[in-house]
Amino acid sequence: MPETISSVSSRDQKTTYSELVRTLQDRQKTNKGASAYARWVNRPAGRRLAALAYLAGLTPNQVTGLSALSSAGGLVLIAAGPASVLTGLAASLLLVLGYALDAADGALARLRGGGTFAGEWLDHVVDAAKMSLVHLAVLIGWWRGYGLSAEWLAVPLAYEVIAVVFFFTIVLTDQLRRAHRGSSQMRLAGEGSSSVAYSFAVLPTEYGVLALTFAVWGVPEVFVACYLLLFAANAAFIALALPKWYREMKAFGRAGEKRKNLEADRT
Repeated sequence: MPETISSVSSRDQKTTYSELVRTLQDRQKTNKGASAYARWVNRPAGRRLAALAYLAGLTPNQVTGLSALSSAGGLVLIAAGPASVLTGLAASLLLVLGYALDAADGALARLRGGGTFAGEWLDHVVDAAKMSLVHLAVLIGWWRGYGLSAEWLAVPLAYEVIAVVFFFTIVLTDQLRRAHRGSSQMRLAGEGSSSVAYSFAVLPTEYGVLALTFAVWGVPEVFVACYLLLFAANAAFIALALPKWYREMKAFGRAGEKRKNLEADRT
């Protein structure tokens, strides 16, 4: 039976890597709303990196910093490097690693007994920067190395708008859901789920898939086609999702209403 988070956080360095990975697997975030890449690639990689970070004595914020550095390295290669196969492969690897480390910082926090508001804030700031800068890097890379006409540069600009709105809405919706249910804690495995079909259907909205796409950065025709497909899929998804999320928020009623009802029940 996997150990609890509290027992792991109180143990010494004799705790094994395998024990830590098993513990994290038992305390994984819910797969509700998660893509296939997040469920079966990024989160498992994050668990393993978190276990290594725990044994190395790193803090969650230090792992967040490593994630930021890895992602920044990939973005610099895209924006400033040559549009070559080697550049694309290196950039893709760095972005994928940065994304896995992004999963690892939260997992490491759970191993250490729980995260902090400051840590969650830092994690979201890094995520917000990454989500917007990746499309600016594409814009600069297209302008420098692809030789596309100026009209094409509107695509990464539009994609950036979608990415920023999407990310902000996801974060805000999650926070409002927590407030509505009266808990600041995220949902863990077993507390809601999404079907396998849904997880594959939302793959085009997954940052990890975009990161992998940079592996063909050195083949402009292929990358542009992939990027356009992802852009169209994200535009369609957010057009459908925003009204749905708004209706969900509207159903919650007025802010503070649930708390007043709970207080009334106690009296």
